[in-house]
Amino acid sequence: MKKVLLILIISILSFSCKKSDPPAIKEIQIRKKTAVVSYHLEKRKEWLKANPTDDSKLNIVIAVNRTDIANFAKMDSIIVPSDLSGKIENYFPFPLTVPYLRDIDKIIFFSYPTQAFAAYEKGQLVYTGPTNMGRKNDPTPTGLFYTNWKAEKTTSTFNDEWELRWNFNIENKKGIGFHQYALPGYPASHSCLRLQEKDARYLYDWADQWVLADKENIKVKGTPVIVFGSYDFDAKKPWLQLIKDPMALEISKEEIEKETTPFLDKILTEQKNREAYQNSK
Repeated sequence: MKKVLLILIISILSFSCKKSDPPAIKEIQIRKKTAVVSYHLEKRKEWLKANPTDDSKLNIVIAVNRTDIANFAKMDSIIVPSDLSGKIENYFPFPLTVPYLRDIDKIIFFSYPTQAFAAYEKGQLVYTGPTNMGRKNDPTPTGLFYTNWKAEKTTSTFNDEWELRWNFNIENKKGIGFHQYALPGYPASHSCLRLQEKDARYLYDWADQWVLADKENIKVKGTPVIVFGSYDFDAKKPWLQLIKDPMALEISKEEIEKETTPFLDKILTEQKNREAYQNSK
């Protein structure tokens, strides 16, 4: 009998120890960019003559110059990567993997100094591209926001003659959001975050909307959006630095962690709230 009791006690203690073990750290696949690409200046017309029908190369060059097809046609000199065979993510500053973000289902970052955005899922970069943010007199506010309501087509609160496509609001009271609109190749908006149409459409479909409890109260917040950094409006375009230093604009995973840390608890709390709401439906 004593022997049986001893076995039971050992079993209970063994189970208790296993139960109190700390949770295993989630594994995350670390992805790295390909070899560093060099950059040079070139006349737009000359470059187009040498690459008349290659849309994949054209799309990369347009994005690197933080512009769109209409404004690209107005440019004289452009910055061009020496190797245009890579994916768009290799020409933009955001890291492919940020382990610190592993617990965040979805998050979007907008970098003011590099005029670039990135979308992450569980710490993995899923989409990136160029943006033109607020001009000097109407800067885009920085900090943590959430995607609120969206509309395939709406009008600007600043000027009702401006049509905004694939608009996703992130600051309801101030009417700030990201959407498709002209990208002249520098910060030119009235606080909003301008995107190429394909990029605006992607984020429009990818990000989550808020859920309202009533007209005045939010029940569930949308996808977190962090806008960070500042832009030197008196200096030359930042991407021109890539000619001397291809890594000049690179954003490290440590920088992303630094920008996210003050908001992490809020982001995870809102994420749990969304999960609870979805499970209750």
